[in-house]
Amino acid sequence: MRLDTMLFDTHCHLDAAEFDHDREQVIARAQAAGVQAIVIPAVEVANFDRVRLLAHSFAQGFYALGIHPMYVERAAPEALEQLREALLQHRADPKLIAVGEIGLDFFIPEISSGEPRAKQELFYEAQLKLALEFDLPVLLHVRRSQDTLLKYLRRHRVRGGIAHAFNGSMQQAQQFVELGFALGIGGALTFDRALQIRRLATELELSALVLETDAPDISPAWLEKGARNEPHEVLQIAQTLAELRGCSVEDVVKVTAQTAKRVCPGLASVAR
Repeated sequence: MRLDTMLFDTHCHLDAAEFDHDREQVIARAQAAGVQAIVIPAVEVANFDRVRLLAHSFAQGFYALGIHPMYVERAAPEALEQLREALLQHRADPKLIAVGEIGLDFFIPEISSGEPRAKQELFYEAQLKLALEFDLPVLLHVRRSQDTLLKYLRRHRVRGGIAHAFNGSMQQAQQFVELGFALGIGGALTFDRALQIRRLATELELSALVLETDAPDISPAWLEKGARNEPHEVLQIAQTLAELRGCSVEDVVKVTAQTAKRVCPGLASVAR
């Protein structure tokens, strides 16, 4: 099945080593499924050039530059200045659509307290300031850190963005939406046991959601455990969301694409 409306994968680590042997075929399968935009977020300074060049290698590619919370601990002292320099150098690039992937991860014990947590928060706040400086939305990593993320977002009113792989409460979800964010919905939705995500995905307004895969991670239920996820799976994720909401997949694809363009205006160049 292929749809003639806009199908977006708003979060895909297409630069990951898991794709090194067949990346062109992966992109071709996504194109065949009707995926018209794939957003590739950076995770550290070392892959800034890689995600940028990859996004420029095919028509549907877009990218974000940022330092992921799980990479903060090993980041050099000059990393934030290097990010600023990269954003400045490429600020006119139409394929640069956000600052990301940034955020906080309080799931991993080793980085969720003490100095590692403090460094995470320092980098997160600094990157929010950069998003404000360059008037860019942000792609947020949200793992057991919703309230702290919101605290900083209220302090630094960025233009919004996407709360990737969101799995918080309904109240937290509504607070992100009120601050101009959409919630990223991906493979986790496809599991029957994902009750909280399914509740969010069906009770929130459809206009609060965007589609994503997080490929090669967060594989949907129909893939074998441990199997590599791919951006073309976003189509079946859209179908699952439509079934849960009792609406057409065309409506899901259309509305989520409109939302992606609203929260990440750099995607507005994607034709209807």
